[in-house]
Amino acid sequence: MKRKSLSVTKKTLNFYLTKLKDPKIQKTYKVFENNLVSLDIRNKKIMVGVSGGADSLSLLFFSKCYALKHNARVYPVIIDHGLREESSSEAKILKYQLKKKFKIDCKILSKKKTKKGKNLQSYARELRYDLFFEECNKQKIRHVLLGHHKDDLIENFIIRLLRGSGLKGLVSFDKNMIEYNGVKIIRPFLSTSKKKLLLINKKTFGFFIEDPTNKNDKFLRSRVRKFLKYLSNEGLSFKKFYLTLKNLSKSNRVIEFFVEKNISENAKLFKKDNKIILNQSFFKNPDEIILRSLTQVIHRINKNKNYTRGKKIISLIDSLKLSNKKVKLTLSGCIIEKISNSVIIYPEKR
Repeated sequence: MKRKSLSVTKKTLNFYLTKLKDPKIQKTYKVFENNLVSLDIRNKKIMVGVSGGADSLSLLFFSKCYALKHNARVYPVIIDHGLREESSSEAKILKYQLKKKFKIDCKILSKKKTKKGKNLQSYARELRYDLFFEECNKQKIRHVLLGHHKDDLIENFIIRLLRGSGLKGLVSFDKNMIEYNGVKIIRPFLSTSKKKLLLINKKTFGFFIEDPTNKNDKFLRSRVRKFLKYLSNEGLSFKKFYLTLKNLSKSNRVIEFFVEKNISENAKLFKKDNKIILNQSFFKNPDEIILRSLTQVIHRINKNKNYTRGKKIISLIDSLKLSNKKVKLTLSGCIIEKISNSVIIYPEKR
């Protein structure tokens, strides 16, 4: 290696390790590190989603620190969703600044054809995940880090409350790690506030790019964010709010335990024929257990990206319960057939 390269490497190493000596940065980093160590992410390639916000740049900084200490490799990516005129130039500016100032080379992921509709933010989120998974498959990466934080957690709770979500929907964001198609999506900042991440960003990279949609009242999330700020000024304790969310999560885990128990004891999977047979006892449970159990069973057969909507499942359950005769229905690419006291679920022919 050339003398110049050694000098740059040493300078880069010193930048991260020196910044980590700051007590406030070190305290938050320890939480981040413990989350990753508990998932045994060592000597591995890690994808890091970098949006340009203070939260994602703090995530990138900590990821680089973690990589240096645990011999991991960071693969930072920037999503250019193309849904705003400025998105492409913002992605290029972010890539340039990180490369020039901090020697971090990010890859920009984008899709040529994009859809513009009413629920723009929802579509942008789906597009981000699709691009993440495509790149993970190409690069054989099995871990993706995202910068979602405590404030996001609370905002999602309120948004889903306004949309009439049940217990599972209200707390479904409250998981540090979820797995999808063999890729682990890790959110190590869910117990860290936006305020702390802004401070860390200020003390480390020292810049961030503000997404203009964050202040646009056209979007529900922006209105909810302002509403929560108002409640905070009126004395809302986010600590208590977060505690309530944690308690609801515990209740949700109890329900999930009995859902798995119901499926394990009362559903039989025939892998060769790709069908599942449910016995009579499957439907002799509380309504929420039946609803979730049947949703999971249908998902195992149709293998769709998204789960079937709850209203459709409830309607299906009512039809199965109320009829004493043979019933044959279709839902989400599956045929659901009731014969005597059993229910058979198998894919539609396509």
